Amino acid sequence: MTISVKLIIAAIYVISIAYVHLRGRVRHKLGRQLSDHSSFLAPINCFLYLFSKKPNKPYLDPSEFPDLSPLQEHWQEIREEGQNLLRAGEIKRSDQYNDVGFNSFFKTGWKRFYLKWYGESHPSAMKLCPRTTELVQSIGSIKAAMFAELPPGSKLVRHRDPYAGSYRYHLGLDTPNDAGCYINVDGENYHWRDGEAVMFDETFIHYAENTTDKNRIILFCDIERPMKYRWAAAFNGWFSRNVMSAAGAPNDAGDRTGGINRLFARIYKIRLRGKELKKRNRKLYYMEKWAIFGSLLAIFILI
Repeated sequence: MTISVKLIIAAIYVISIAYVHLRGRVRHKLGRQLSDHSSFLAPINCFLYLFSKKPNKPYLDPSEFPDLSPLQEHWQEIREEGQNLLRAGEIKRSDQYNDVGFNSFFKTGWKRFYLKWYGESHPSAMKLCPRTTELVQSIGSIKAAMFAELPPGSKLVRHRDPYAGSYRYHLGLDTPNDAGCYINVDGENYHWRDGEAVMFDETFIHYAENTTDKNRIILFCDIERPMKYRWAAAFNGWFSRNVMSAAGAPNDAGDRTGGINRLFARIYKIRLRGKELKKRNRKLYYMEKWAIFGSLLAIFILI
């Protein structure tokens, strides 16, 4: 690969990261954005934004996705299975480093039970919540699904999801029905209500908090982003099957663990070392962090 080609690739990355950073009203600090996982997928995400059928805005109208209507029609059945899982202690945080996508959320109280993750349904879900699993599996645009719990006093910090190939769908099941239990997407609040659905673009910066004294249970789904052209949709499908599925995490030992999560426990030892260094010496931590990024960029350009 010639230097000119490498510089073109680097330029594409710079332009894509700048677009991701400036998109929307709410932004990370530049240093945070540069090291955020959404920056590594920025060129792919910009491709998906460019050829998306839907407008570039934080919230979308769930009625524009009529294939999802069976979920709302049967929300009480779904709620019953979710409540049963909650009573059985199945909606939980992982006790291992095997959920790279949501590992950072566990420490602030968030919990989950997977139904599927960019592939077939989890065997544990088919056993413990067969009706919900059947409904989810019957809708082809649902790429991932789970029950998600946000207990009283818990929260999710500001973040943007790394991949723009989907939209996020939430169906309120057992919620406080109160403005104190809410999600904020690009500066706009929404509070969950029983039986009500909300759809948003999870690549905008968002956060959530439950300031009430009542638990919150929702059905959480990733819905395939509709694309303008078949070839663009085909690329999105290929990436989902071959990359996103590798981040699959189990509910129990009988479920499949994706390749990324099988490596996560080893990789996370490096992350833990970084956290310890950050506590001791923030300046040294950032110097080391940016030295690593700079070295990787230099290797790419020069080799």
